[in-house]
Amino acid sequence: MTKHSTGSLKGLRVLDLTHALAGPFCSQVLADHGADVIKIEPIEGDFFRRIGPFRDDDTKRHFGGLFQSCNRNKRSIAVNLKDPDGQALVRELIKGADALVENYRAGVLDKLNLGYEALKAVKPSLVYTSVRGFGDKAGGQSPYMMWPAFDIVAQAMGGWMGITGEDADHPYKVGGGVGDTVPGLFAAFGTMAALWHARATGEGQYVDIAMTDSVLAMSELVVSQYSYRGISPVPVGNGIPGLAPFGTIKVKDGVIAIAAPHDVQWAELCRLIGMPELITDARFNSEGARWENNAALLEAIETFTRTRTKGELRILFGGRVPFSPIYTAQDIFEDPHFSARQMLPEVEQPGSARPVAVPGIPVKLSATPGAVRHRAPLLGEHTREILAEFDMQAPKIKALLEAGTIFAA
Repeated sequence: MTKHSTGSLKGLRVLDLTHALAGPFCSQVLADHGADVIKIEPIEGDFFRRIGPFRDDDTKRHFGGLFQSCNRNKRSIAVNLKDPDGQALVRELIKGADALVENYRAGVLDKLNLGYEALKAVKPSLVYTSVRGFGDKAGGQSPYMMWPAFDIVAQAMGGWMGITGEDADHPYKVGGGVGDTVPGLFAAFGTMAALWHARATGEGQYVDIAMTDSVLAMSELVVSQYSYRGISPVPVGNGIPGLAPFGTIKVKDGVIAIAAPHDVQWAELCRLIGMPELITDARFNSEGARWENNAALLEAIETFTRTRTKGELRILFGGRVPFSPIYTAQDIFEDPHFSARQMLPEVEQPGSARPVAVPGIPVKLSATPGAVRHRAPLLGEHTREILAEFDMQAPKIKALLEAGTIFAA
């Protein structure tokens, strides 16, 4: 079980009052590295359990692929937070925890007497992390603090959608839920920074993460272009202004990504495509010139690449210039890199005869590596176990179960 885990965060206990993706991703990162993460779910469960994909042979549908991917390595206890006894139970659990992570709407947990000030009174060293669309009061009260938000909202307001796509009339969100997962990463970092302080001083604190802030923090192009030159950058496809060649180019059987903007890389690319004369061509003989003449440069490169397949170019370019085919999911599952790096570990999927893969752990620690040790929990799977660890006697647990204050699988 997770409580017996190894990893650099072994001994750390985190209460997880999160749902959907941003908050659970934060606590998952901590669990992957050994923290005992106790997911406190409502009696009906995190709504993400009901979202697919599902296996065809899974008739039980305890949870789908999205829930599995961001809740592995955790234990689950189901508590009715609307019940005063349920609220009191969480306050008891706080006494044995180091940190709490939540992503409810601003003010919701305050009304349940489970906000930071209430829990700080129970345990002054508690690190309390919230992840919301526009943050909370601690980091500066936004006029949008009460607005709900999803990934696409954070990407739109934080700057990514305004620079992603082919042109200003066709903005795109970045694929995947990065408007959730990037805030989750910042929340995990902020939680650990605050825990380091608490360990030294005994003083807890509030860690206030806004999804929109997190996206903006990763939008260096947006900030630098406007701050330095007063320019609001617009989508330019797959390139980066000022760098060429840098982006996607057409090949015989599709598209590849390539980046060779610096002189040494450019010279090597010219030799590989059999056009060494381009190295000294006045249109392309400096980084600035290559960007100014980017259209002509791409045309020259594609006279070669359009006659070669992705497989042929992989053999030619691989290890010589920064390059990759545009991978599909199938390509990722078949590539030996991801297997060697243990980036597609398998876990049990309740209800299915076969295990499923989840995204692996990218942070590789040599002495205290993280691990995907356990599938995501069933709703209330560890309710009895956790309460027993907190010295709650069986008759009391039974009474709470019969009252509907808690649920156990």
